[in-house]
Amino acid sequence: MMSVTIEIDGKQVQAKEGMNLLEAALQNGVYIPHLCHHPDLPDIGSCRLCIVEVEGMEGVQPSCKLTVKDGMKVVTHSEKIDPLRKLAMELLLAAHPEDCSTCPKYGRCELQTLIQYMGVSATRMNTRVKGFPQNDKNPLYIHDMNRCVLCGRCVRACNDLRGVGVLQYNKKEMETYVGTLHDKLLKDADCRFCGACAEVCPTGTIRDLIEFTPVEKKDTLIPCQATCPARTDVPRYVRFVKEGKFSEAVAVIHEKLPFPECLGRVCAHPCEAKCRRGDVNDPVSIRNIKRYAAEHADNELWKKNSKHMPATGKRVCVVGGGPAGMTAAYYLAKQGHETVLKEAYPTLGGQMAYGIPAYRLPRDVVAKEAGYLKDAGVTVETGSRVTDFAALAKEFDAVLLALGTHKGVRLPMAGNDLPGVLVNTDFLRNAAMETDTGMGKRVIVLGGGNVAFDCARTARRLGAEDIHLACLEARENMLADEEEICGAQEEGIHIHPAHTFEAIVGKDKVEGVRFSRVKSFTFDENRRAIIEKEEGSEYVIPADTVIFAVGQRTDITPEAGLTLGRGNSIAVQPGTCKTSCTGIYACGDAVYGTHTVIEAVAAGRAAASEIDRDLGGNGDISEVLAPVEPVDPYIGKVEGFGNLARKEECVRCAGDRCGDFCQVSAGLSDDAVCAEASRCLQCDLRFTITGHRVWSDYTDVEEEAAK
Repeated sequence: MMSVTIEIDGKQVQAKEGMNLLEAALQNGVYIPHLCHHPDLPDIGSCRLCIVEVEGMEGVQPSCKLTVKDGMKVVTHSEKIDPLRKLAMELLLAAHPEDCSTCPKYGRCELQTLIQYMGVSATRMNTRVKGFPQNDKNPLYIHDMNRCVLCGRCVRACNDLRGVGVLQYNKKEMETYVGTLHDKLLKDADCRFCGACAEVCPTGTIRDLIEFTPVEKKDTLIPCQATCPARTDVPRYVRFVKEGKFSEAVAVIHEKLPFPECLGRVCAHPCEAKCRRGDVNDPVSIRNIKRYAAEHADNELWKKNSKHMPATGKRVCVVGGGPAGMTAAYYLAKQGHETVLKEAYPTLGGQMAYGIPAYRLPRDVVAKEAGYLKDAGVTVETGSRVTDFAALAKEFDAVLLALGTHKGVRLPMAGNDLPGVLVNTDFLRNAAMETDTGMGKRVIVLGGGNVAFDCARTARRLGAEDIHLACLEARENMLADEEEICGAQEEGIHIHPAHTFEAIVGKDKVEGVRFSRVKSFTFDENRRAIIEKEEGSEYVIPADTVIFAVGQRTDITPEAGLTLGRGNSIAVQPGTCKTSCTGIYACGDAVYGTHTVIEAVAAGRAAASEIDRDLGGNGDISEVLAPVEPVDPYIGKVEGFGNLARKEECVRCAGDRCGDFCQVSAGLSDDAVCAEASRCLQCDLRFTITGHRVWSDYTDVEEEAAK
């Protein structure tokens, strides 16, 4: 595009042909006051603050409505301009509340900065109160039309930028205001809840329901990405899925996660708990979208774009082939380090292979994604249990311990050593390896987390006839996912929340468990449990097997030569993965206790980055594996968008699934996945809108102040 030369206040500047005069001035550092103008929106010239004089044109003109022409001479301040500009500002303020200091947008309001710049108040005008009640009945946004200055930005953002067309100008008696047709709620008016209106509003008229600082903005407005421990770019891959671009979607996922098919089944999906769509009706089924993309991509795109740095000559040993160790080994190899992964069991996967049952996570899926390590150049040694970490540290430049928590915990209670008492980790591992578990026909599982339900549902599939699960927590406070609890109930497992475990009863073997019902269960300031029992509520449930599922620990002893922390964890230096021994690092469950697979992946990434830096690299393990394309801001109107129901995964009925370890869920159907991805609010589009600029950002203002 050609450029033209114009003169503003005696200074010659260059501007693109066809640009409006106001934007040309601003881009050249010349500040002209304005309010209704926004660089992403069509101009309407309503505020009359940006008026200028142009040689050869009669009177003053709104600069936002003038197209630059070669040789144009412009004056931005004069005896004619300044009084008219001041009058326009006074008229705006006459219908605007004066309580700046109590406004939620105080300090971030464009109108406020204009008042400061122009030194104007509404004292000459008859001020008025509009009397509109603040509308806080919509999800996500507040509408406070008493603060509206009718700049029209929100209307243009909704209609012209987004193509949704929900906002319009309405009249109430003598007052004009912005609202929906017939003042419907946003949901009933088919709003897309994209937030463009709040983003461009120069006052506190339309604003986010949740307040945040500029530093908190991105994490607050894109909570799916912020709450993902690995910071996966959820909006980006969901958008690709909506467009049917599954290879591109899975490439985005692979930028942060080496195992999307596994995580598409067992991720704890904290992203969904914070999804802003959940405030409208139901959160987007992010985990199932991820799973579908991973299952239907050809994997060529991300593999083709995957980076592999030149050999560094450094050697690293990772001990433990669970998700944390696998992740760390994968990225360390890609950074160019010779990486050896030692795993004690016959296959890689850790708890993904030996803890999470196959009906949730098929073993062939784990094996497939474990194969990515060899593709990256990792040397894998299975069946290789390591106990002498100091010897490894002499052989390798760095040793990373990702041992996991494979040792179950027995509560110190009567009968805990009777024949028939099992622990979660041993039971699930034996079931996974198809060896004898020692389980009978009547089973009681003690614990209320996901692992406890894995034990109970595995027992059902192994032929147990009567299964009970009991925990201290009340039903609403149980630690397991709701889908696990409901799935177990459908499979005929009896759940007993709010129960204490008094004793395991029996003489020569387990005969049952004596329980008491809990009236209240809290913790004191030292995190000690305070339990109040129901008087006279003690009773026994008969059983021949008891499975402790009340926690797991790292299988390590002080003889390993490392400083250990609470719960037999490996102690590391604050903010690092470094243990008490030079050259030995630790990450994952072995450091912080049993958490989720996605947290283990994040821990493995952090460890790989730290070790790479310590070995002379830059620690940058980031990758761009999918094309970075500009996003179309014009999302359009979708009838009934706010009420679009969440698409549910296809789940086998309880009668069919209890007798085998085949997958319980098939995920989303072909017909459902794009529809579910289309429910996304596309919160990230807020960040494609040009941020507002204030007068102090411009060079001519700085020069004036200097004078």
